[in-house]
Amino acid sequence: MEKQINQEHVSVAEYLAYFSYGFGQCFSFGIIGSFILIYYTDIVGISSVIASAIFLIARLWDAVFDPIVSGWIDAHKSTKGKFRKYMHFAPIFVITSTILCFVNPNISLGGKIIYAAVTYILWGTCYAFSDIPFWSLSTVISKSGQARTNLITTANLGVFGGIGIVSLVLPLMLAYFKQHGSPQTSYLISVSILIFFGFILMELGYRFTKERVVAKKAEKLSAHDIWDAVKANKYMLMILILFFLKVAMEMVNNIIIYFFTYNLFNAKFMSIYGLIGTFSALGFFFIPLLTKHFKKLYILRVLLITDVIIRIIFFMTGYKHVILVFIFLAITQTLYSATGPIISAMLAETVEYSEVKTGKRCEAIVFGGQTFASKVAIAVAGATTGLVLSFIGYKANAVQSQTTLTGIFVIVSIIPAIASLLRLLVLAKYNYTETEFHKCQAILEKRQEED
Repeated sequence: MEKQINQEHVSVAEYLAYFSYGFGQCFSFGIIGSFILIYYTDIVGISSVIASAIFLIARLWDAVFDPIVSGWIDAHKSTKGKFRKYMHFAPIFVITSTILCFVNPNISLGGKIIYAAVTYILWGTCYAFSDIPFWSLSTVISKSGQARTNLITTANLGVFGGIGIVSLVLPLMLAYFKQHGSPQTSYLISVSILIFFGFILMELGYRFTKERVVAKKAEKLSAHDIWDAVKANKYMLMILILFFLKVAMEMVNNIIIYFFTYNLFNAKFMSIYGLIGTFSALGFFFIPLLTKHFKKLYILRVLLITDVIIRIIFFMTGYKHVILVFIFLAITQTLYSATGPIISAMLAETVEYSEVKTGKRCEAIVFGGQTFASKVAIAVAGATTGLVLSFIGYKANAVQSQTTLTGIFVIVSIIPAIASLLRLLVLAKYNYTETEFHKCQAILEKRQEED
């Protein structure tokens, strides 16, 4: 397969543009991931069990649709490049579908359930056309391994920053607009304003990024090729398991507003949590420095072990002292955030492994897996959280029992520790490091010379 490398240098402006797209896109992801469940239960009046069913049905759809999107993207290119052309039109669909999720039509409860299901599935579909090209772009901006790590780190900075800003700003906006209208109206206005700014940021990201690693001809991929690419890339599959295990932190994001409202008696603490999430991403700036001296696999293992220890201490300490609670939340959020760019960079390096094994360069297949795993995680988290709330006796807008409060705290403190342990188990069999990545690059370069 022939490639033309036009330029290797990635400017600061382009890093900022790549950050901007991820930052703006994750206004949508943060809104849906952290607020849609409580919106369904406390505003629309849908039970947590029904909401769980909606989330699971949506992911069954994604299991069919996302691989089709990935295969289509990998098989088509234009003068605008392989991925950027999707980033040109996807933002308008992302913002529209996000707003539609927070429209509460004046119809029967059954009709509202159907509307919620349709709009939530529509959101996931639109998001795939934005997220898969966004992450895949990191592999064609530059072929340099270190530049790719820097780009992935930049992308994750945008992602965590965007989600954090939503958690910080949206509760304040909801409180303000609630004074001048109904809770439903406050959600619709707040979400619309936030997602509009997200759209502007995504447009900036599209306009000021470039594709430099360009195939002269588009790959012709059959369904069989896609399946072969997935089967051959065992390391991608292991990384996708790591992505799925973020389900635990998605559960925390779903339940944390309940924790602040009922355990700590102050829903406005959600804004402080959002601030923590935003600033925790600043630690990403140290990731490129660390990866110059240590292998990403080793850094990730240290982060996960530390996370387990801190969370156990958090659980044993309890939540009576608010300051201590936020100290633990800040530490654990920082540790979790730091895993994001490392795992994404490890995933990006499996593109070359897959190409060595199959002869096909399937960036979108690889990052389509990341998008799918992430969406499955938020869906399973939403479904599980909804079922757990029902199991522990949660009652909307009421005083909660001690059993309910304890159950909420367990999700916040212990469940993510279990997920970190499971990630460590997966990594016990992972042996594809920078050394193997460079070997794959050398093989591909030799093939190019022979073509």
